[in-house]
Amino acid sequence: MGEIGRFGVFLPSYVWQGDGPQRATGIREFARAVEGLGFDSLFVTDHLLAAKRFYSVSFLEPLVALAVVAGVTDRVRLGSSVLVMPLRNPVMLAKELATLQFLSQDRLILGAGVGWNDAEYEAVGVHKSERGKRTDEMLDIMLPLFDGETVTYHGRYYSVDDVFIEPTSSQRPEIWIGGGSQLADPKSPDLPRFVESVKARVLRTDGWIPRPTCPPDDIARDWVELQAYYREHGRDPRECVVAHENWLHLVLSSDPVKARQEQHRAFLNVMSSERGPEYLETVHLFGTPDEVIASLQARVDAGVEYFVLHTMTPDPAQLQGWVDEIVPNVKFPATAGPVRRVASAVA
Repeated sequence: MGEIGRFGVFLPSYVWQGDGPQRATGIREFARAVEGLGFDSLFVTDHLLAAKRFYSVSFLEPLVALAVVAGVTDRVRLGSSVLVMPLRNPVMLAKELATLQFLSQDRLILGAGVGWNDAEYEAVGVHKSERGKRTDEMLDIMLPLFDGETVTYHGRYYSVDDVFIEPTSSQRPEIWIGGGSQLADPKSPDLPRFVESVKARVLRTDGWIPRPTCPPDDIARDWVELQAYYREHGRDPRECVVAHENWLHLVLSSDPVKARQEQHRAFLNVMSSERGPEYLETVHLFGTPDEVIASLQARVDAGVEYFVLHTMTPDPAQLQGWVDEIVPNVKFPATAGPVRRVASAVA
C-alpha cells in the first residue's frame, strides 16, 4: 500500500452564515478532488448545534453530506468521525447506514462516539449522563442488524422486537470507536484518561480513533493500555485499526514564525479563539512542513496507522501540498497492518 492509502481527508462540511449554492458546489468538487488525488477516504464530523465554545462555524448534517459525496465519487471510502450516537435512534440510524453502505457499494466507515456538547443532548431530550450506556445499547442493536440478523432487544433506553433491516450488503460497515485521553486542560470538555467503557466499546468493533486533542505521548500510553485490554479478553490487538484525526493548514515556508502566523489566521476561520494559540499548537499540527511531518511521525511512533486530516479551508488546492510535501515523508513501520479489517459478511 502506498503511504497515501493511509491518509483520508475531512470534507469541509462547516458552513458560514450566508453560504449558498457556490459553497454547495464547492463541497462536491472538493470530494472529487480528494478521490482524484488518491486519498483513501473522505470523512465528515458531527455537530448538531453550533459549538461556539470551540468553533466559529456550523456543520452540515453528516449522513446527508456523505450521501452527496457517495453520489459524486466511485472509490474513496466514506466515514464519520465521530458520529454522536446517543443523539439518534438505533434502528433509524442502522437503516440510514445500511442504505449508505448499499448505495456506496460497501465504502462506509462508521466512526462512532458519545459526544460532549451538553446543548446537543438537551435538544433531543437525552441526558448527558446517559450517553455511554445509550451508545452501548445502540451497538447491541445495530451490530447484529448489520450482520443480517433479526433483533429482539429490551434495554434500559431502547426496546425492539423482531426487527430486520434492509438493504443488505456483502459486508457490514467498518466501525471505529472514538475516545481515550485528551490534553489535561481546563478547556477540555472530558476526562484526560482512557476509561474502561471506551476500551470495551473498541473491543467490540474494528478500530479506535484517539482524540485529536490527545498528544502523541498520551496516544502511546493509551495504545499500550488498549493492547493489554485486547489480550486480557482473548483478542489480538493487531485486529484493531488505530486511526487519528487532526487539523492541518499547510504553509509552504521554512520560517516557523511565518508558518504559525498564517496557520493561526486560517484556524480562526473555523475555530473559536477561546482555547488560545498555545492550546491549539499543543494538540494540532503547526509549523513548517518539516515540523508537521515530525508531529505526524510522533503519532505513528505512538501507534497510529491511519490519519484523517481536516483542512481549514474549502479550497482543495491545499490538498496538493499534502500529497507533495507531507504524505510521502511520513513513514509507517513495515509491520503496520492493513487498514481494512471487516470480515463479517451479511447473510
